[in-house]
Amino acid sequence: MKIILASSSPARRQQLQQLKLKFTSISPNIDETPYPEEKAADLVQRLAKTKAMTIAPQVTNAIIIAGDQVGVNQEQIIGKPHTETKAIEQLMASSGKKLIFYSGLTVLNTITNQIDTTVVTTEVSFRDLSLNEITAYIKKAQPLNCAGSFNIDGMGIILFKQITSDDPSALLGLPLIQLTTLLKTHHVL
Repeated sequence: MKIILASSSPARRQQLQQLKLKFTSISPNIDETPYPEEKAADLVQRLAKTKAMTIAPQVTNAIIIAGDQVGVNQEQIIGKPHTETKAIEQLMASSGKKLIFYSGLTVLNTITNQIDTTVVTTEVSFRDLSLNEITAYIKKAQPLNCAGSFNIDGMGIILFKQITSDDPSALLGLPLIQLTTLLKTHHVL
């Protein structure tokens, strides 16, 4: 049975490689715009499931793994900044605050059509950050394609006071503890 990662994210590929599974990555290219008044947990669950279902018609005899992640700052969903200006705005707004990041995960079996989806939450407490610290961080780390404007697998750790989660790998984009549980359900591990 083939394993497909429905993602173009280098971080998610690196994470999945930790499990020593042979897999192929396919980018699902979906519209990730939140619905009006959609809650963050519902958004990442919907997007992870949509990504997996978008790839399903393209493959046979496969397990498809898909994920999505957003943060929430004072009830506002924050995603990838895509520009330095937006990254500065996001990190200035996060300075000294506790944010919640939601990581959605879906595993779809194309043989049985079984779909399992879950959401992992991670609380991130940011240090008090100056504009100079934020600007220097963004120039060095280039976190423009990272939800919340940080890359936890790189320099992003310098921005935090504390991280709390049942699955610490979730903040990287793919909750591996939950993934291994779902893969066992599908008889992959």
